[in-house]
Amino acid sequence: MKMNDRHLDAPVTYDPSYEILEPDEKQTEAGLVDALTSISETVFKHSDHAQRAVHAKSHGLLRGVIEVLPNLPSTHAQGIFAQPGTRPLLMRLSTTPGDMLNDKVSTPRGMALKIVGVEGERLPGSEGDVTQDFVLVDSPAFSAPSAKKFLANLKLLAATTDKAPELKQVLSALLRGAEHMLESAGKQSATLVALGGHPETHILGETYFSQAPILWGPYMAKVAVTPCSPELQALAGSPVDLKEKPDGLRDAVCNFFAASGAEWELCVQLCTDLERMPVEDAAVPWPEELSPYVPVARIRIPAQVAWSGPRSYAVDDGMSFSPWHGVAAHRPIGSIMRVRKAAYEMSARFRAERNGRSLKEPSSFEELPD
Repeated sequence: MKMNDRHLDAPVTYDPSYEILEPDEKQTEAGLVDALTSISETVFKHSDHAQRAVHAKSHGLLRGVIEVLPNLPSTHAQGIFAQPGTRPLLMRLSTTPGDMLNDKVSTPRGMALKIVGVEGERLPGSEGDVTQDFVLVDSPAFSAPSAKKFLANLKLLAATTDKAPELKQVLSALLRGAEHMLESAGKQSATLVALGGHPETHILGETYFSQAPILWGPYMAKVAVTPCSPELQALAGSPVDLKEKPDGLRDAVCNFFAASGAEWELCVQLCTDLERMPVEDAAVPWPEELSPYVPVARIRIPAQVAWSGPRSYAVDDGMSFSPWHGVAAHRPIGSIMRVRKAAYEMSARFRAERNGRSLKEPSSFEELPD
């Protein structure tokens, strides 16, 4: 994900007319909240502890820094990346289901970043905070093109939440086989991957994507975080041992950071063609030949205890991550992002009420336990 030498087309300047509300979008948003609430209530009923409606299980809770690179092109030096500098960062690695599954049920992986110490006009609901979140998944395109299609997929996942976990392991193996055959034929099924067909690869070797766009100052962009240190790059596509290891992904992350640190690049892909890089269809990957991902920052995570009970209590139970935590210069755009706001707020509120804890945005990570 490097800028190539050819002339880059000028990025498209954002205009509100590029965002088109879906028919009945508010009803779709309400249905999404209902489906996520159902997932949360089912898990709470069976475990007596409220989890995130999605990305419930964490595999790494890592403290580090993010350094904005110097001498960025003016088109890329926007928002919190307008000036070079270093800020504290928290990274949460997860998998997508809302229930705590054995890692043999192999589902898409997520990475959430929380940066503290940012300045600028805030997004609605995050006034007074000093954080910027990025919520990413290890696929360049979203599993559904629109909010309404996303709701249909989510209802399917909600119906399987917390049911027959042993059968889910068997199903996951079958889905991985089916997905492998599709990929061998040059195809891929986001549905198969989401239901448990993700390859059993090392979670630290993945590249993570925002999938849906956000503002990048006056422009529009997608964000990716890609491994850049040799130790991480060596893990790309490498298998991970999950046999008789229900928390095998977490074990792999802890073993890695017990011996080594890691570095990633945070990269930005600017929209240069509205037809081939749509704002409202999140299932379309933006072609990199039109606009490559350009590094704008370096993430550095030192060797550390990558996961612990006290740190999980502080982060998994005490914090929330949302693309709507941040500055107006990086406002989420498109139908998927619009309906996410209410969904993330519901999930955080549900956890806080059921667990008897208040969730608030941090101003530093100095007191984060090891």
